[in-house]
Amino acid sequence: MNQIEVIFNLNGRETKISCDPNKTLLDVLRNDLGLTGAKDACGGEGECGACTVIFNGKPVNSCLIFIGQVIGQNITTIEGLSLKGDYHPVQKAFVEAGAVQCGYCTPGAVIATKALLDRNPQPSDQEIRDGLSGNLCRCTGYNKIVDAVQLAAREYSNG
Repeated sequence: MNQIEVIFNLNGRETKISCDPNKTLLDVLRNDLGLTGAKDACGGEGECGACTVIFNGKPVNSCLIFIGQVIGQNITTIEGLSLKGDYHPVQKAFVEAGAVQCGYCTPGAVIATKALLDRNPQPSDQEIRDGLSGNLCRCTGYNKIVDAVQLAAREYSNG
């Protein structure tokens, strides 16, 4: 099959890859670039949020994005959140609030939280629930995730 050359900004760095145009961003991240934080928990249906990345400032399911759509765009994955080797405040809040149980959905929820707080640093409980409605979790019961977002929001306002 024909390959396309894709150049995009990934986690603050220009990234260049040649690949099949029918690949999804999730496939390229995991299989070609070795970034395994985004997960496929719904078979590429866009139903679970485990593969969430930030695409030009907005959370998206990377399983629904064809690689050609990212040419010239900005993508942030969970691997791009570290701040000079330290965890991002959202990651710290998830740990402190106990919102990381099995961890499978956690990267997508953390990324969705970062995107939410970037556009609304002080969301209400309902705004948090709405903002993370596309991220499914079988372990936490969601209350700990909401607690984590509230904790991260306090950190954002203090930082």
